Amino acid sequence: MSTVSFVQLGTRKRYHSLQLVMAQVCNHYKLFLLHNKLKDFRRVQPCVSPDTGKPSPNQKAQSNELHVLEVNVLGAADPATFPLQNKYHTPEYLRTIPHLRTRTPFNSALLRFRSQSIASLTQFFTEQDYVQTHPPIITSSDCEGAGEVFEVGSAHRGPAGKGDDGTFFRSSKYLTVSSQLHLEALAQSVGKVWTLSPTFRAEKSDTPRHLSEFYMLEAECSFVERMGSIMDLVENMLRHLTTNLYSTQELTRRWEGMMKRPWPRITYTQAIEELNKSGQTFEHPHTWGLGLQAEHERYIANTVGLGSPVFVTSYPKSIKPFYMLPSQSLEIGTSSETVECFDLLVPEVCEIVGGSMREYRLPELISAMQANGMVRSDAGGEEDFGALKWYTELRRWGSVPHGGFGLGFDRLLGYLAGVQNIREIVTFPRWVGRCDC
Repeated sequence: MSTVSFVQLGTRKRYHSLQLVMAQVCNHYKLFLLHNKLKDFRRVQPCVSPDTGKPSPNQKAQSNELHVLEVNVLGAADPATFPLQNKYHTPEYLRTIPHLRTRTPFNSALLRFRSQSIASLTQFFTEQDYVQTHPPIITSSDCEGAGEVFEVGSAHRGPAGKGDDGTFFRSSKYLTVSSQLHLEALAQSVGKVWTLSPTFRAEKSDTPRHLSEFYMLEAECSFVERMGSIMDLVENMLRHLTTNLYSTQELTRRWEGMMKRPWPRITYTQAIEELNKSGQTFEHPHTWGLGLQAEHERYIANTVGLGSPVFVTSYPKSIKPFYMLPSQSLEIGTSSETVECFDLLVPEVCEIVGGSMREYRLPELISAMQANGMVRSDAGGEEDFGALKWYTELRRWGSVPHGGFGLGFDRLLGYLAGVQNIREIVTFPRWVGRCDC
């Protein structure tokens, strides 16, 4: 029988494990040997503390080790069938056991990192006098107008009555694709609001950048007349986050780009010009009037930003949602061809933030809804605008210039943590064809 056993102990407050030394003098030592290689929960009684413990002979590995007097096995697991063995497991394998993968050091570190990031962002918005809100998850409209929504249903369908189709809400409802419209309503009450809440997209995109359920940080601010003010808010927010976390962790080149270098701001038209003169062959076309694809965004982030985030502004009106304010400056043709919006691109991950000034004038909003086929061409006045009637009333009953943005929180964490696939950032990821646990 071995006289000494060594155990690597993971703790809630440490990113690195602590070595435990168990000798035969330790109570229940023989019982422990029966479970020596188990991944279970153990309660130990130390004879020295981790902070003042005996220096380890291997100083390069760790500075302290813990000599154990007593150990009790609280929850045993069969070492032969336990899914997490003492070897390397691929991310693909760990995704098949999402209920267990946070027990690995890397994934538990991501959980802590996520928690620290939320705390830092909450501090930032509190200092900026923003009100944190909780908009609804079930909504009556598709905010983005793209049709990629999950429709909400009930397992029980009752009999249809007069004016009732038998569904739970008596009309079609959806899982939210964005909280923006509701935030606009709240911002007109308290001025500045933000939320960090789940968002759902029924996109059948099986890529490292897409999920069906993810968290979006969104903010809305009243009495803002310049889009630059919204971009300043985004930049200050992300600099605050990275600076706060920098003091506690060793960070990479991308963190330096977030904190120290200036963030360039170019228009969509200038981005197209950069792509045209690049001399590179892209898989997707890059002509004015088409959306930028991931390969285009990646090129712009790497060449224009040189490691720092890049704002791309003033996209064509035809490829953006109805609620965006038309640009006042002339890009191509007439001033109405572009809208006051921006995307924030970062190297590798591409777009992580999208924002805009909102159309706050009722006649112009109605015209935009008509142009997008959302209401009849003769709609106006007291016309019932269906599920968006409440949104038009925000303009009817007093509105001010305002704008806001949405941040893909999980994409941001993946970028800062150096994780290539967003499915490793989310504890229980859902994407097309997969919804485990």
